[in-house]
Amino acid sequence: MTNQIHIAAQYLATAGINFLDKKPDDSHTNLGFNAEKGSLETWPLNDNGYKIALDYQTFSLSWLRNEEQLEVIFLDGKTHKEIITWIQHVTEVLERNTPYSYALHYELPYEKITADFTFKKPAQEELTRLVKLRTIAQNSLEAIVKELNLDTTIRVWPHHFDTGGFIALDKPEDVSVGFGMAIPDTLVADFYLYTSGYKGHNGISTEAFEKLPLGSWKNEGFKGAVNPMKHVDVDKAIAFFKETILTYKAL
Repeated sequence: MTNQIHIAAQYLATAGINFLDKKPDDSHTNLGFNAEKGSLETWPLNDNGYKIALDYQTFSLSWLRNEEQLEVIFLDGKTHKEIITWIQHVTEVLERNTPYSYALHYELPYEKITADFTFKKPAQEELTRLVKLRTIAQNSLEAIVKELNLDTTIRVWPHHFDTGGFIALDKPEDVSVGFGMAIPDTLVADFYLYTSGYKGHNGISTEAFEKLPLGSWKNEGFKGAVNPMKHVDVDKAIAFFKETILTYKAL
């Protein structure tokens, strides 16, 4: 039921598209994960700290002012049209020239969301699992950024729905590294950690890299390291990220 959460997160992304200054890397659309609350949050949508949040456990959208919850809509049984109407109502306070509209500039891997699309709340144990996975990813990524003194924020990107960071290395020249947690896809049929290096826009071959103690290197199509999240805790995730990021830094 990851698709229900992924689709619901697009309301936050489209709020960023509507109300924030456009960034070349699309970072105005990305989201923060609040590990304490188990929720995704937009960037502040104005100077007064208004945000929209998606709470996993209650499967709801909240309108926040700083940390104060002003309004909430529970998504179970609600249609796409009803949710758009709610967002248009709560965002009137932003007093922007144009009202909120739902318009994505990227394709999601699902059928087109129509006005009568109706949300169904995933099982509670599934929501709890999704929060646990995001929390492991967020906490381990924040820890490795601090330990290795990396210059990146950790955000959730609404298109591919990965939690991740991205760094440009001083040495080797023109090498960059992306790392994070991805949702199940054609590469791995489960949530998984990843690290990938690029020379310019091209993936760096992993053929000569030493075998990893956790996870494995891939070199066909995707060039980088993956580690399925099954049995992974924060310490193992930190170890995976440290080993793989330092491999690229040592090139």
